[in-house]
Amino acid sequence: MKRTTGQDRTKTSQWRPATRAIRGGTWRSEMGETSEALFLTSGYTYDDAATVAARFAGEDSGMTYSRLQNPTVQMLEERIALLEGAEACRTQASGMAAMTAALLCQLSAGDHMVTARAAFGSCRWLGDHLLPRFGVDVTVVDARDNAAWDAAIRPNTKVFFFETPANPTMDIADLEFICGLARAHGITSVVDNAFCSPALQRPMEFGADVVAYSATKLMDGQGRVLAGAVCGSHEFINDKLLPFQRNTGPNLSPFNAWVVLKGLETLDLRARRQSENALKVGRFVESRVPRILHPWLESHPQHALAVKQMDDCGPIFSFVLDGGRVQAHALLDALELIDISNNIGDSRSLMCHPASSTHHNMGPEAREDMGIGEGMLRLNVGLEDPDDLIEDLDRAFAQAGL
Repeated sequence: MKRTTGQDRTKTSQWRPATRAIRGGTWRSEMGETSEALFLTSGYTYDDAATVAARFAGEDSGMTYSRLQNPTVQMLEERIALLEGAEACRTQASGMAAMTAALLCQLSAGDHMVTARAAFGSCRWLGDHLLPRFGVDVTVVDARDNAAWDAAIRPNTKVFFFETPANPTMDIADLEFICGLARAHGITSVVDNAFCSPALQRPMEFGADVVAYSATKLMDGQGRVLAGAVCGSHEFINDKLLPFQRNTGPNLSPFNAWVVLKGLETLDLRARRQSENALKVGRFVESRVPRILHPWLESHPQHALAVKQMDDCGPIFSFVLDGGRVQAHALLDALELIDISNNIGDSRSLMCHPASSTHHNMGPEAREDMGIGEGMLRLNVGLEDPDDLIEDLDRAFAQAGL
């Protein structure tokens, strides 16, 4: 098996993003297939014992075991790295496997991490519960407050971990400031970029050291498989992440990697159209609800920052109803076209009530601290005609008393 002609780093780095999403990382076997081949194998055979020894010694770049290398998976890793502008990438079995691996591979007992207040519930659980069990101190700050990041730094601070936009409050963190502050203090910045994908935001352009993904979301984008990815320098991926992943095994299956490869081919088209739809739907929703959290609307307090570091708004926004959980559930129950689901990034429009789904396990006090009230709803706008979505919401708003 060989890489497609011209598939060297010098050449592919000159390609524009749309070309990288289609051609980047492509390998071809002797069959000359146009679509990436799917290698469903756990192990590999060798011509002789010397080859085995060379591969396990790192002297030969061939395959040894699919927990370490797989051609289909490596194609995906090369493509994501190209889209992100990273030196390297390793994929994982899910988005949370990626977040967990990105942190545990570099933190030890006695270290300190600063993390953002507003985050996906499972990401907050890592800092609130898992890391402290292993002797890692964690400080939670409001990611929007630049001074809070600076004030939280200690001599043993090793990691800044945050997402932007935040799930589901849509807080926007200042990538350039936070990542620059981290680098100035020798701290590794880890950014969860799942809400945007590299099609809409590339944190490394603003100084991020590590970018982690739930590739389940926009990268697949059609609700089919679970996948995660971590991007960074060769040093971080190979010296810190790879030993952890090799010995703990949160690996992505070749089939799921192949599905995400297919998803990446349409990522830019989907992300742009869903952003366009989300802006139109958001403007309608703004006229009907007490409060909307949409970074592309001027009512968002960090609108200017969002426009600075994001290429487009993405498909996701939240809004808040005065009637609490009762009214929020009534609105969900009145929907006919939009599905009730806790996924995001999907080509189908989906809505959920974070307080009773994605952030339920955090408890009421933690949710209140994050800014997640009982009246908050999160909407993922898909690829349907936005006018149909607006009509569905219009009916549902009326039935919910809005």
